Amino acid sequence: MGTNTGLVNVMNFGSNLLLNGEETERLFFRKVRSSDFKDWLPFYNNPKSTQFWDGLPKHPLEACQQQFDRIFERYQKGLGGMNALIHKETNTLIGLCGLLVQEVDHQPELEIGYSVLPSYWRSGFAYEAARKCKSYAREHGLAESLISIIHVNNIPSQKVAQKNDMSLDKTTVYKDNPVHIFRVLL
Repeated sequence: MGTNTGLVNVMNFGSNLLLNGEETERLFFRKVRSSDFKDWLPFYNNPKSTQFWDGLPKHPLEACQQQFDRIFERYQKGLGGMNALIHKETNTLIGLCGLLVQEVDHQPELEIGYSVLPSYWRSGFAYEAARKCKSYAREHGLAESLISIIHVNNIPSQKVAQKNDMSLDKTTVYKDNPVHIFRVLL
């Protein structure tokens, strides 16, 4: 592949990129709140959560704060962002997933990003949320294709992308990390 099919006009998206109020069988999507910080911190307390990504702060509180700062900055700038994934049965935060405007190799792209708390790994939540992001982007005509930026050694996330009908498009460097770019045409 290796061909960027590009985004539809990124600047007109605004909050359209957020799946606020959307649902899947087990999940409810809403905007991340400052009060979610303590519930998301266990993600950074588990070294396996970030083992593939260089350049993050080593202290869990700092890493979590950096992510939350970026989430709220994206909201303010209309660049999409992570949604809180709330488990419908327990009404608890189990992960983050969303559509993110990214720049990869100097090209604007729309990414499906996903992370799930370690206690919910291997339960299909990442795939369920990523699949919803893909169908939402398709239904709203947000882009011609979607990508996922995944570290070359992060096999579990690569499997989620492949299950979501994404194919390896190219390998590149993103934020000083070797990554695979998985892509699906919409």
